[in-house]
Amino acid sequence: MKWKAACAYVDEHHRHHDPPQGHQFSLGVQTDDGRLVGVAIVGRPVSRNLDNGLTVEVTRVATDGTANACSALYAAAWRTARSAGYRRAITYTQGGESVASLRAAGC
Repeated sequence: MKWKAACAYVDEHHRHHDPPQGHQFSLGVQTDDGRLVGVAIVGRPVSRNLDNGLTVEVTRVATDGTANACSALYAAAWRTARSAGYRRAITYTQGGESVASLRAAGC
């Protein structure tokens, strides 16, 4: 999805962070009827030590609370990154849901 649309969704739904400054790609997840229920913004790692050209960082994930939306976003982010030649995906999180979602996504 387009970066500006993803940023607008983050502005509306993320509980405490603003949208990031840029991205490599952004993804959305929809219900069967086409309603957007979450977005993921993926970019270069913030840490210079990890910014090796083979690693991406999921910098924002925002959902409306729909079950399994986070897992779907992390899985799609990893599939997209892997198909683009990245070898590693990372994220930093405040809670355990993202860690479980990353494990489920195979990261």
